[in-house]
Amino acid sequence: MSPRHFETHIIEWEGRRIEVRYEPDWLNRRQDDPDLQYLAGHLDIETIEPVRAPLPITETGYRSHFIHPSIIEEAGGPAAYVLAWIKREAYAPHWLKVQTQFEQPSLFDDVPW
Repeated sequence: MSPRHFETHIIEWEGRRIEVRYEPDWLNRRQDDPDLQYLAGHLDIETIEPVRAPLPITETGYRSHFIHPSIIEEAGGPAAYVLAWIKREAYAPHWLKVQTQFEQPSLFDDVPW
C-alpha cells in the first residue's frame, strides 16, 4: 500500500475562511488498478473562520464529498472547484433563506419564554 497524499488549501468567500483538504486517490488504487474510471478523490471542506459558519454547500460549515479526480483537474484544482461550487450554490433558494436568517436573526431569539 502506497502512502496517502493530501493537499490543503485555504480559500476565502464572502468573509469566510475555508479549508479545503483534498486526497486525489482516496481508494489508493492507482498502483493496483489500471482502470482509471474507478478512481475516487475526496474533499473535506470546512469553514475555519468564523468556525463552522454555514456555506451554500453546507449548513453546518463542514462537507465531505467524493468526486472523480479528473473533474477536479478540469476545474483547475481543488480550491478552484470548491470556490466555483460555492459561488454556483450561492444563488440557490435554500442558501438565500439561510443567509437571510444568518444576517437577520429573529427578535425573539433571546426571549426566555
